[in-house]
This record gives sequence, structure tokens and C-alpha cells, in this order.
Amino acid sequence: MDWLNYHHLLYFWTAVREGSITAASRKLHLTQPTVSGQIRALERSLKTKLFERSGRTLLLTDAGRVVFRHADEIFAIGRELVDSLRDGPRGRPVHFAVGVADTLPKVLVHRLLAPALASGGEIRLTCVDGAPDQLLAQLALHELDLVVSDYPANPRLGLKAFNHLLGDSGVTFFASPSLAARHRRGFPRSLSGAPMLLPYGNSALRRALDVWFEETGISPRVRGEFADSGLLKVFGGVGDGIFAAPTAVEADVRKMYGVAVVGREPRIRERFYAISVERRVKHPAVVAITAQARQTLGG
Repeated sequence: MDWLNYHHLLYFWTAVREGSITAASRKLHLTQPTVSGQIRALERSLKTKLFERSGRTLLLTDAGRVVFRHADEIFAIGRELVDSLRDGPRGRPVHFAVGVADTLPKVLVHRLLAPALASGGEIRLTCVDGAPDQLLAQLALHELDLVVSDYPANPRLGLKAFNHLLGDSGVTFFASPSLAARHRRGFPRSLSGAPMLLPYGNSALRRALDVWFEETGISPRVRGEFADSGLLKVFGGVGDGIFAAPTAVEADVRKMYGVAVVGREPRIRERFYAISVERRVKHPAVVAITAQARQTLGG
């Protein structure tokens, strides 16, 4: 393997930033021949010319511009590393990036993640919404610290990830007050022929609902399917159909969307997972999330 000499790269990067080898020599407190020699050594190791002369001016070649861009990123990361170790928890906020499966109810996500901001120290929370498999790929690349999803990481994806069960919840069916009043009596049989709003795609809740409808022989009239769980609830709140959400956040859903309860079905279980690249989670924000999940979901 060819190893990059970062001292040579630093001399080159400084020469570009300062505008000349002479200025770089003053900046680095080195002689001009030393800096020139180190840059030539870098060119030999990379097997390409980085500068071309135009009179007394040094101009970057195309390869030189590529190397400079990478060098700029490398030394920026180095400065961030030094700053984070020097400042510690009293310095800049600790970045905590969480991927959230787009099938999850946002009110539940808020309940689970809110303790991260109160876990002690300065936490800067970043939430990324997306498809679970896409989020897991970002987790594997360490672009995310945690993924919250309604189904565990698929081992067939070949990712080194650990599933931490946060808990589970039964399901409550909601509708606008007038629609709920018409279908509350005789629940759950009253759902047959009732207007229903369902999650779109292959979410855990959609699979659980489909299995339950088939096992109970209940055939609702599907009026809409939604990939966005928040949009689904908005349609439900104005009376376009009945929808299901975790019983664990029943009070929040009623208050936020102005809906009433049609009925509850504890046999439909929706599970929630925190997925990490660590077998034992140590991040204080993740510990706080897990503790909150025990209260919210009984995990």
C-alpha cells in the first residue's frame, strides 16, 4: 500500500494558501529549499506534477487542484478533532445525528427523542427522515449515530448493526368525532365497509393491519394510502377516514389532530427499535432515549 506523507501534504497546502513557497517557508519557519524539496517528494510519491511555473508565479495543475481540495478537507477535519478534544463537553455542542424511519408517527418520535436534548451537556440534534434501508446504509458509514425504526435491521443487508428493542404498543383507531361516533358501536366489526386511511408501502404497521383484517374477516373501504404518517392523520382529522396509530401516543394524537377514539386493538402490536453500530449503547443521548422509551412504550 502507498502511504501518504502528511508532512509533505502540509507543505504543499501551505504553499498554495500563502501564495508562494517563500511565504510558506516563513509561515512554517523552514528554509525555502526544505519546503521545495518536500513538495517535490510529494509529487514523486503521487507520480504527478502539482505546480507549473509562469514566471515567478506558481500555478496549480489540474492534479494540483484536486490534491489541494482534498488537503483542505483533511486539515479541516484535523482542526475539528483537536478542537473537540481540547474543548471537551464544555465546548461546542456534541453532534447527535438520528435517522428516523419515515413510517413512524412524528409525535412518537418527538416523545422518544426529546430527552436527548435534556440528557446533560450541549447536544445538537439532527434528525434525518427516510426509508429504513437507506438510513441503515448511512449508519454503516457513520453518518448517523442511531436509527429509530419500526422494524429491526435486516441481517441480509450485511451491515454490522445491533437492534435495541425500545418497546411495543397496541393500536388505537381514530377518526373525526362524527365519524368515530358512527363506527364506535360494534367495534371492531363496525370497521367493515368503513372508510379507512392506511400507511402506504411495506411498513410494519401496514403489514400488521393487513394480517389483522384478514384474520378477523374485516374488510374496510380503503379511501387513501399515505407514505407520510403525519399527512395521513391530517386527512383523518378532517373526516376523510379512520386511521390507526400506536396506543402509546393516543392522548397526543387526539389533541394534535382533533380526533376521537373509535376503538383499541391490543392484539395488533407495533414494535420500535433503536439501531446502532454498538452492541452496548454508551452515548448519553441514546441512554436518555432508551429510558424514555420504557415510560412511553413500557419497553
